[in-house]
Amino acid sequence: MKKISVPLDAKQIQSLKAGDEVLLTGDLFTARDQAHKRLIAAKKLPLDLKGQVIYYCGPTNTPKGEVIGSCGPTTSSRMDGYTARLLRKGLSAMIGKGRRSKEVRLAIKKHKAVYFLAYAGCGALVSKYVRKVVPVAYQDLGPEAIVRLEVKDLPLIVAIDSKGKDIYEA
Repeated sequence: MKKISVPLDAKQIQSLKAGDEVLLTGDLFTARDQAHKRLIAAKKLPLDLKGQVIYYCGPTNTPKGEVIGSCGPTTSSRMDGYTARLLRKGLSAMIGKGRRSKEVRLAIKKHKAVYFLAYAGCGALVSKYVRKVVPVAYQDLGPEAIVRLEVKDLPLIVAIDSKGKDIYEA
């Protein structure tokens, strides 16, 4: 497994190949449908996307004594309509589950970004890799608010690499 850290740089991203298993460490941001709508409409973004990772996730309530509740990935294709615009704003990577559209694959290639798969159905397990949670924006959206997650060795799979190779198209 390759160890990578956020913020991602061009060298790290270009070294990744579709199918690679990675362990991601650093800060990433959760954002789902409603947060994406607001990010696209915002005149000024509530976070700097350069080199950053968005995790398509809406964490559940945090149990007593835990850092976060279950935080598994949501279906990535629901964000496809927003992805190219966020890549243009500097986003380097996304984490979710499932296939992406041809348009998103081409945008990932154009912007030399990467799309990771998180293990679906394992939200409680994924939560064990989260060290810290900090609210960032859109708290009125509840579980769809943007929060910063500090993760350590989060296991992921490269689904679409910076050259546009897609494991679903192999």
